[in-house]
Amino acid sequence: MVGSGVLLSILDRSRTRTGIDDAAALTATVDRAINAEELGFHRFWVAEHHGVPGIASGAPAVLLAAIGARTSKIRLGSGGVMLPNHQPFVVAEQFAMLEALYPGRIDAGVGRSLGFTEPVRAALRTPRDAPDTFVADLDELMHYLDGTGPVTVRPAVPPPPVYVLATGQGLAIASKAGLPVVVGGPLLKSDGAALEIYRKNFRATERNPQPSVLVSLDITIADTAERAAELVLSEAWAMAQSRRTGEFPPLEPASDIDLGAAPIRVRERVERSIATGVHGTPAAVAAAVEELLVRTGADEILASTSTYDRAALLDADAALMSLFQASLSN
Repeated sequence: MVGSGVLLSILDRSRTRTGIDDAAALTATVDRAINAEELGFHRFWVAEHHGVPGIASGAPAVLLAAIGARTSKIRLGSGGVMLPNHQPFVVAEQFAMLEALYPGRIDAGVGRSLGFTEPVRAALRTPRDAPDTFVADLDELMHYLDGTGPVTVRPAVPPPPVYVLATGQGLAIASKAGLPVVVGGPLLKSDGAALEIYRKNFRATERNPQPSVLVSLDITIADTAERAAELVLSEAWAMAQSRRTGEFPPLEPASDIDLGAAPIRVRERVERSIATGVHGTPAAVAAAVEELLVRTGADEILASTSTYDRAALLDADAALMSLFQASLSN
């Protein structure tokens, strides 16, 4: 049964579209969060990307504050704040502020990725050869949030939960810190052994007595397989272009993409990108998601779907929630 006992959430990256100003991407993110709350999604997360033409979200805390003002109950968080770009104390202050404004609704998802290009990394003062301080930064952040740091974070509020985005050694770091983990990409194609190691080595804490796994992937549902394939093409094409040019571009309409005329390497990248997600009719998606849940033992799905057609994106969100609700009612 798809979704039985599994939470369902959304990660929105504020994707820009060709011919549309960036501000519209942020407005669309807020509107999608409102819609997600009405549909019954558990949480709504936003991302951090700097200097990327295809993504308008560079300041998650600011965007979350705007979303919080327009919603009332859905959990809100970051997927994630990249600790190499920030002082842990400042991150703690930002999320304490959000927790004070929207009590009991805030999540602090953190990651360790650097900027996408060398100029961005230079602007962020995080060169590629900078020492990896993520473990220490994470520990420092946790102490500030729980009130045991050398400086008291204000406003003083109960600490929001912290999640680790599992890139590189993220699973081992999360298990040692006793924190829930968010996984995606190649890990979702594995046999689940890495996740079992995470669970086996998990150091339980009072706040997190059990390990918890959130899986993040694109899930696109449409009435037909052909329509679903059309919807996912824009994101896959942008991903393939980023590998070719080094710059992640805005989404283009599927009708403007001539995949047949593209170099074979680009076509292969598009195919690989599409293969990392799940798309198709409700029945096909239900089967694929069920297999994923069985293989990973995930506690929650974080759908990171992006489409050029914003109306179709909201329809896909509604279809996904309907899929889970139908399973829960059986």
